[in-house]
Amino acid sequence: MFEARLKSFFEDAGDGTPSARVVRLLRERGTLSATEIVRLTGLAKSTVSMTLAELRRSDIVIEKASSETGRGASVGRPATALMLNPKVGTCVGVLFGLEAIQLIVADVSHRVISDRKVQIEPDYSPAEAAALTRRLIDEAYEEHGLAPEGRLGVGVAVAGPINPIDGRVLRASGVPTWAGTDIRATFGPVLKSPIFADNESNCAAIAEMMWGAAIGVEDFVFFKIDLGVGGAIVNRGHVVRGIAGSAGEFGHMMIDPGGPLCRCGNRGCLELYASARTALADTERRLGRPFDMDGLVALARGGDEPSRRQIAEMGEAAGKGLAIIGTAINPALVVLGGRMPLAGDMLLGPLSESFERHTLVKRAEIAPEARTRFVPGVFTDNDACLGAVGLVLRHHGRPG
Repeated sequence: MFEARLKSFFEDAGDGTPSARVVRLLRERGTLSATEIVRLTGLAKSTVSMTLAELRRSDIVIEKASSETGRGASVGRPATALMLNPKVGTCVGVLFGLEAIQLIVADVSHRVISDRKVQIEPDYSPAEAAALTRRLIDEAYEEHGLAPEGRLGVGVAVAGPINPIDGRVLRASGVPTWAGTDIRATFGPVLKSPIFADNESNCAAIAEMMWGAAIGVEDFVFFKIDLGVGGAIVNRGHVVRGIAGSAGEFGHMMIDPGGPLCRCGNRGCLELYASARTALADTERRLGRPFDMDGLVALARGGDEPSRRQIAEMGEAAGKGLAIIGTAINPALVVLGGRMPLAGDMLLGPLSESFERHTLVKRAEIAPEARTRFVPGVFTDNDACLGAVGLVLRHHGRPG
């Protein structure tokens, strides 16, 4: 009975009852104290108290004594941490990459149960992806003794914008043959679950907002520096997707109209200068062996001047692009995702200097609290896949 009631809270996103608002908050935030629920919902303390009592009697919400909830509990009597009962629902997140599929299973209390990545031949079809994903889900649920009927949905992260109106992939750099694919129609019948889908950078931003560097922050920019350059804009706790789903495609801002041809078909895109792709290709030619981003960073840390210079040039280009974004949006926080921010000051120093040089408002002109902050993201290997789980928990990104 309580499984059906909790599912109804997930499926009816517009329900504004106190119970629905508390459940919605817990599914988005994970574990909270009653005091935090009062503050975040704006409901009266007495209303929250009665609502929580009802939800606990129904076994939808359970409590766990803890000295803190992870969000700054006060000294003194331990706060009671409240969360959704993990037995009543699970969520799946899937990331479709160029040569691999990653799948995470988590419960509604935000506990990750399974995290697996499998290789697949490049240029795989949506039908092949759906069949493999179904097998991976079945294996994970069988291995961990999970009930398939408790699955609340499957979140899908794709390397390309997804039209929020019809749920079709517009352009997909990681899976280029998927352009025009209707994600819900392709995966829904095979996976037999509600399908939620979004661009991988939007998913990564959700992961940082729910569990990472942007916890408690409702307005920020996510900027990813990896083999490509991507990003997302978060406003009032929601990812801005744009009319066609392409908001936040920072890598394809044109910064040099006469520059080289980009894979998107335009010239002089930011991605050509700020991503690791060119630096890796140059390093492989120079040293005669394959390199990944971790290898490039290790080489630079070991004192290799050409690689240090290339990382600095990436930071310079990224800072220039961020200055354009900063002038348009003026965010308080920029979360830097992807693997290249792991280079630390070799990248972030030139990035900050370039941002300051190209932005409209200079640091000396404003108070410290009014300056844009740059922080590295918490997740580097699984941000988009975790964010795909977040799509289901937040009921965000469902096509149609």
